[in-house]
Amino acid sequence: MIAKTVIMCLLYLVPLVVINTGIVESIWLLFSLYILSGFGMAGIGMGIMHDAIHNSYSKNSRVNKYLGYTLNLIGANASVWRIQHNVLHHTFTNVEEADDDINPPFFLRFTPHTRRYGIHKFQHIYSWFFYGLSTVSWVTVKDFVRMARYRKMGFFKDQKYFSNELMKAIMWKLISFSLVLIVPIIVVPISWWIIVLAFLSMHFVTGLLITTVFQLAHIVPNSEYPLPDENGFIEGDWASHQLMTTSNFSPKSRIFSWFIGGLNYQIEHHLLPNVCHVHYRKISHIVAETAREYGLPYHNKHTFFTAIGQHFKMLRQLGQKDGLSAG
Repeated sequence: MIAKTVIMCLLYLVPLVVINTGIVESIWLLFSLYILSGFGMAGIGMGIMHDAIHNSYSKNSRVNKYLGYTLNLIGANASVWRIQHNVLHHTFTNVEEADDDINPPFFLRFTPHTRRYGIHKFQHIYSWFFYGLSTVSWVTVKDFVRMARYRKMGFFKDQKYFSNELMKAIMWKLISFSLVLIVPIIVVPISWWIIVLAFLSMHFVTGLLITTVFQLAHIVPNSEYPLPDENGFIEGDWASHQLMTTSNFSPKSRIFSWFIGGLNYQIEHHLLPNVCHVHYRKISHIVAETAREYGLPYHNKHTFFTAIGQHFKMLRQLGQKDGLSAG
């Protein structure tokens, strides 16, 4: 984890430092550096901050706290992510309206219970473009929209606490945008609009990687989308719910798993979010055997591209039919 942290932080920061020196005059070099930084940003998001905010990076709470701020460094907000991901997504996985990961804008349909529009017929084609833009939305407006929503839901204990979190979010975003966009526009001897396009290319790489990886775990044909009963309860126990709504993929690819922070072992992560992802591969055999022993599903796609194909299929079916057509 320490080696990965150093590598991913350097992969993100070194290209940006080079850009901020003002010595880059080539457009192709500018785009290459931004895109390289985008891979580092994705690595930080999937392999460092994700474990840290789950308190599974280290036994030391301070280490987890400070490494969780790497999410703030890349422009998002750790406090908002903790609510959206740790609390809502991990508690109410694939439950419409409760799980924010499946509550996208109206032009995307991720559950069979969401209203279907005509445009959804083509979502299996255009969704990938919007995946690429997801982190741009995240670091600009989405955090603030969610902060306001979570405040109404009672996640911020009082007005003073909310105001402090809001000011910290604004401060961190100013720091991040200064590093990745404002200073480069000032010092790099290339037209500002080209720098903005290079900045967007960095985020497109990051957004496409992160969003695709997370979507492959839940928006696939064998996932279930349970609804609460009239009293607000979900049938069954929490652990079974995680197994029915989550899927693994590409378990044999160690290099790929290293880069994406073990998120190909999403079942293990959802059942044991307080365990560091470096242990998921060995734990997976125990989890799979236990699931079979108790007659519970253990969904697994053998390769990344198989999972991509299944997600594509699910997007298409959700776009063309009402109800749950993919069993």
